[in-house]
Amino acid sequence: MNWKFLQKKDSIKPKPKKSKTREWLDAIVFAVVAATIIRSLLFSAYAIPSGSMERTELTGDYLFVSKCSYGARMPVTLLSIPFTEPVMFGVKGDIVVFNKPAEADQNIPVDQRTTLIKRCQAAPGDLLTIVNAQVYINGKAMPNAPMAQTNYTVTTDGREINPQTIQDLGITSNNGLAANSYEMLIPTQNVATIKSFSNVKTVTKEVQPVGKADTEIFPHNTRFKWNLDNFGPLRVPKKGWTVQLNDSTLALYRRAIEVYEHNKVDTTGNTIAINGKKAGSYTFKMNYYWMMGDNRHNSLDSRYWGYVPEDHIIGKAIVTVMSIDSTQDFFHKIRWSRIFKPIN
Repeated sequence: MNWKFLQKKDSIKPKPKKSKTREWLDAIVFAVVAATIIRSLLFSAYAIPSGSMERTELTGDYLFVSKCSYGARMPVTLLSIPFTEPVMFGVKGDIVVFNKPAEADQNIPVDQRTTLIKRCQAAPGDLLTIVNAQVYINGKAMPNAPMAQTNYTVTTDGREINPQTIQDLGITSNNGLAANSYEMLIPTQNVATIKSFSNVKTVTKEVQPVGKADTEIFPHNTRFKWNLDNFGPLRVPKKGWTVQLNDSTLALYRRAIEVYEHNKVDTTGNTIAINGKKAGSYTFKMNYYWMMGDNRHNSLDSRYWGYVPEDHIIGKAIVTVMSIDSTQDFFHKIRWSRIFKPIN
C-alpha cells in the first residue's frame, strides 16, 4: 500500500463553504451580467408611447424587441457590449425599433437618444415614391398593413351610423361640417365594410394634393413640392453608392453626409467642398432606411426627418407581451387578446 499517497490525500483540505452573503453576491453579479448580455445582444423590452403605429400597435403595448434579427450594433456608451454592426436582410415591412435621427444634432450618444417604433418602408438603394398616400418602392406598391389607418370623409343619407359598430371596427369618428358628414380614422381592412353600409353614400380618403408643398416635410426645401401624401421620387442612400452633387442632391443628402457620416460640407456659389476639398460626388459609408408609422396621418416619421442610419437601428419588434389601456377602469385595463400576440 502506498502510504505516502494516502497521507498526501488526507492532507488535502476541503474548500471552505461560501457564506450566505457571498452566495447572494455571486448570484446578483451573475444575474446582472446575464441580463446585460441578453439586453445588449439578444432582446430588450419596449413600451409603445404614442399612437403613430395604431391600430397595428396600440399605446400601452409592451413589446419584446429582437436585437439578433439584424445583428447587435457596435458599442457607443461604456455599458454597451461590442459585437458587430446591424445587417438587415429582408427588412422591408418589418416593425423596427430605432433611435431618433432628429436628435443627432444634440450632444447625446446614439444609443441614449429617444427610441421610436415604425414600419420599414424602404431599404438601402430603394427608390421611394408616395402617390396619394400609397407607398411605392422601385415602382411597385408596398402592401398596406391590415390595421394601418388613415383619415377619410364619410357622407351618409342622413341616417346615423351605429356608434357601437364604429367602435367594434376600431374607427375613431368626429362629426364633420354637415349633419350627414363624418371625419373618420379607419383601419385599411375596414374601409370596405364602411362602404357596404346602406346608409353610407361616399367614403373619400383625405389626401394632400400633388404639388402642394409642405416645408415641414423632408427635405424642408421649397425646391421640392412634396407633402405627407405625395412625396418623391427619392433614392434611399446605400453603402458604397456614389451620388453626384448639385443643389438638388445636396438638399436631399447633406444631412446624411454632414451629420450622420461626420463630414464638413461648405458651399461657395456653385462650388461644393467636403472637408475642405472640392467635391463633385460623394460615396456613402453607411446604409439607410425609410421608416413610417401605420397611422399615416398621425405619425412623425421619415417623411419629417428623413433617413434612419444603420447605426440607429436597435432591433425588430417580435411579440406583444402585455397591453394596458390607461383609459379603462381597473377591471378592463388589460387587453387580454393582445398578450403574447406576434407582431407583423
